[in-house]
Amino acid sequence: EEWRDREKLWNDVQAAELRKDAQLAREIEFAIPREMTEAQGIELARDFVQTVFVDRGMVADLNVHWDIGADGLAKPHAHVMLTMRHIRIGDDGSAGFGAKVRDWNRTELLQHWRGAWAEHVNARLAELDIDARVDHRTLEAQGIDLEPQHKIGPAASRMAGQGLEADRIAEHHEIARSNGDKIIADPGIALDAITHRQATFTNRDLAMFVHRHSDGKDQFDAAMGAVRGSPELVALGKDGKGDERFTSRNMIETEQRLKRATAMHDARRNHAIAERHRYRALANATARGLDLSAEQRGAFEHVTSARGVSNVIGYAGTGKSAMLGVARETWEAAGYRVQGAALSGIAAEGLENGSGIA
Repeated sequence: EEWRDREKLWNDVQAAELRKDAQLAREIEFAIPREMTEAQGIELARDFVQTVFVDRGMVADLNVHWDIGADGLAKPHAHVMLTMRHIRIGDDGSAGFGAKVRDWNRTELLQHWRGAWAEHVNARLAELDIDARVDHRTLEAQGIDLEPQHKIGPAASRMAGQGLEADRIAEHHEIARSNGDKIIADPGIALDAITHRQATFTNRDLAMFVHRHSDGKDQFDAAMGAVRGSPELVALGKDGKGDERFTSRNMIETEQRLKRATAMHDARRNHAIAERHRYRALANATARGLDLSAEQRGAFEHVTSARGVSNVIGYAGTGKSAMLGVARETWEAAGYRVQGAALSGIAAEGLENGSGIA
């Protein structure tokens, strides 16, 4: 409770160190999707920090900033200050700091945190039905033929004439020019990169992407013109906010393939379940203390029908995973192998724990 006071926490951290050059804390910074509301962004950050840092044994000092950029758009992000030492509880119940945990400084752990944040964000975006995704991998790993650029903030720009910063800024512009030339030569690079993260996009989304990967107004205009004139760009009309929305021909073709495959699968009636398997699975669930509601029973009967595709839609906490656990038992009793899939690792873990479906 005392450490909920930031001043008390960091004074105690400093008091635990004997060396003047000791590392007192580790700082983690991550961007929050601007598509979320401020309340949703804060909840997202708190849940992640609790699961990844606090549950591991660190004390986390979290600050969420909801800044507004020069373009008028939100630039939400979070700063997390983390303690470096084990928490030691004395015989009298008092808390203090013990030995430093070297394992928390491993490079592999940082990579794990990057991946965990991407999974955490994508799971929440899917829950909120927001058409956007993040990817922690390098551009090369994502198959995007663009060079990564340095992130140059306002402070670095003001220091443009000072040695190392000047070199970094010059390299940043050089890479941006190179990327701009690539987009002008092949606009499909930009379309593939944008639709990798969101199925549809606005003119503003496109302009922000091209601005980030071009240098100067002339190249920006040329790159925008190349993408807007590409036969691979598909206009979808205006969305609910009145913004023109676009996608790529590749994305349309992917959706059409999925639609055809689903229709073919739905036409098959080859997953019949004998009534005795349903009855036994329901009886076993009741014996375990799980009584399915009328809605859950309806969903259970729906998904265990012979049809190839069945859809169940429900809010979080309505018992979908529990119902699927009973369905899994039914399918396995009928001799089927049951396999699950989800859009992110965190979602997969939750469904696996709730339903027992691997």
